[in-house]
Amino acid sequence: MNPIYKRGGAVTVRPAHLGDAEAVRAIRNHAVEHSTALWTDTPQSPAEGAAWLSTHIERGSAFVADVDGEVAGFAVYGPWRELDGYRHTVEDSVYVREGRHGLGIGSALLATLVTAAREAGHRVVVAGIEAENTASIRLHERFGFRHAGTLPEVGTKFGRRLDLALMRLALN
Repeated sequence: MNPIYKRGGAVTVRPAHLGDAEAVRAIRNHAVEHSTALWTDTPQSPAEGAAWLSTHIERGSAFVADVDGEVAGFAVYGPWRELDGYRHTVEDSVYVREGRHGLGIGSALLATLVTAAREAGHRVVVAGIEAENTASIRLHERFGFRHAGTLPEVGTKFGRRLDLALMRLALN
C-alpha cells in the first residue's frame, strides 16, 4: 500500500500479522485503562491479545498503521451480531496510539477498513461509539457514516453511565 505523508512521518496502512499482536495489545490496553472507548475494565493478557488479533487476521479484517517503523494504530472489523441474518453487516474498531492523534492515522485506517469491508462483500458497517467521543464521531462522519440512534446509559465505566451512539455506513 502507498504511504500517506502526514505531519510526524509517513503513514503506511498494511494488513496486520501476528508479529503486531503486542503493539496492538498495548494500544487496546491503554484504551481499556484510560478511556471510555472500550467498555471493559480488564486488560488483555499477551495470549488473549494474540488470539483476538489472530481471529481478525484469519478473516482478513485487521490492519495496522505504521509510522516510522512503529505500529501507531490499528483497525479491525468483525461480525456485528452472530446470527446469520446479520452476515453482511460488520462493526468497526479504530484505535490510534496515545501521542499520535491528529496525524491522519485514524483516517488512513478507516479508509482502508471501509474499502476492505466493501471488497469482502459486506453491505453495512456499524460503529458503536461512546456518545461523548466527538473525535471518533467526527471521523466516522467524514467517511459518510450517519447517526442511526443513541442508546442511553447502556454501559458503565469509571463509575459513569455511558450512552452508545450507533452510526452506520451503507457500502452498496
